[in-house]
Amino acid sequence: MDDEPLSRWAERREAKIGRLRAVPFVSEGGPQGAHLNPEAPRVIERWNGHAWEPYTFVLNLAEARRILYPEPTELPRSNPAPRLGPGTGRHRKPEASKADQG
Repeated sequence: MDDEPLSRWAERREAKIGRLRAVPFVSEGGPQGAHLNPEAPRVIERWNGHAWEPYTFVLNLAEARRILYPEPTELPRSNPAPRLGPGTGRHRKPEASKADQG
């Protein structure tokens, strides 16, 4: 059996600290799948490295999803598309800039 080094296991474990999960707040039968009762209250739990601990309380699945999956506040900037030379062919090469020529 190939055992992984303890340091790699510890790094993997440390990376999980702070993760959040939503658990339906039910008394009978224990936690169930999130999709079964979307209007049920939820407990948001946080992994502390040893156990899941209560983090906050929300009224339904929609609020839980807003906490678990926040929308990005800023769109990532992309590089501008290169300018293509004249012509209509599919395989046109990008136009060379003056800095590239000289």
